[in-house]
Amino acid sequence: MYHDHNRQLQDRFGTRALADRLVQRLTRNQFNDSDREFIESLPFFFLATADAQGRPDCSFKGGAPGFARVKAPDLLVFPDYDGNGMFKSLGNISGNPHIGMLFIALGAQPRRLRVNGRARVVEDDPLLGGFPGAQLIIRVTPDFIFPNCPRYIPSVEFVGESVYLPQAGRDPVEPAWKSRPEFSDVVPPRKA
Repeated sequence: MYHDHNRQLQDRFGTRALADRLVQRLTRNQFNDSDREFIESLPFFFLATADAQGRPDCSFKGGAPGFARVKAPDLLVFPDYDGNGMFKSLGNISGNPHIGMLFIALGAQPRRLRVNGRARVVEDDPLLGGFPGAQLIIRVTPDFIFPNCPRYIPSVEFVGESVYLPQAGRDPVEPAWKSRPEFSDVVPPRKA
């Protein structure tokens, strides 16, 4: 869980014993029912990846609540939806499977859960049909699952889902930037 640089800072600030106790009491490598309920209740999470050379990237991933799903104690899946076409996160996963995920509940009862593990991108996944609008599935095997202190999470009111969320039986709404002259000639057609 910790490397020498973590330990040096823990020692400098006198938190090594606390850090070890947090691992001992709160860290696990399998999802429990509470983790599943929390993850599947959220409309977004943050995904940290790094390329094969270790250069980091962080991405917002959003969908309808339940778009990230715990399918087994050692398996979390989420869909890849049409985006900006850069494939930063998924390209990084293809070169370096180590990821970090941060799930946050905002509002009156803030909560955070971190998942560090290994991911792989699957094109012909049997779960693909269960995610309208998905083009790929990402499968995550957890190494470390642990809560984070929620004290600095702001109280923010959720006012509604994005109009761009894929929905079964509805044509996708394209973002306006894709029709701008500087991009419209290179935007590929959506796959049916």
